[in-house]
Amino acid sequence: MTPPALLVACESFDGELDALQVARAIGRGLCRGNADLSVDLCPVDALPVDFDIRLRGARAVVLAAGHLDHETLIRGGGAFEIATRARQAGVPAYAVTRHNALDLFEMRILDLQAVLEARDAKELEAAGRKLAQLA
Repeated sequence: MTPPALLVACESFDGELDALQVARAIGRGLCRGNADLSVDLCPVDALPVDFDIRLRGARAVVLAAGHLDHETLIRGGGAFEIATRARQAGVPAYAVTRHNALDLFEMRILDLQAVLEARDAKELEAAGRKLAQLA
């Protein structure tokens, strides 16, 4: 039986990297950080119909968004929705962002285990390698 996958749910990084490029870079890093990991890439411009099924079957979710800040909590959006669904499903959530402006209380509200910053594909891959050790 294969172990549950890490679900990598990514938005685009401010038009510089599309959601699929972000997901692939993080996925490469996760696999290089731990060759035994199974990774489920899920670029999300809108949550896919089967997202909740994939989430409940995951060992953890890595969400990636261009910015995480106070507005993430106020306006909602993809990152907020993914973190909320992960918390409700009891699935640990980690985040990768170009810019993290969340304070510790806001991270706790989103129930994020860790938030890493990465600005390009190379840094996204490095974040994936680090997350492979945490998740």
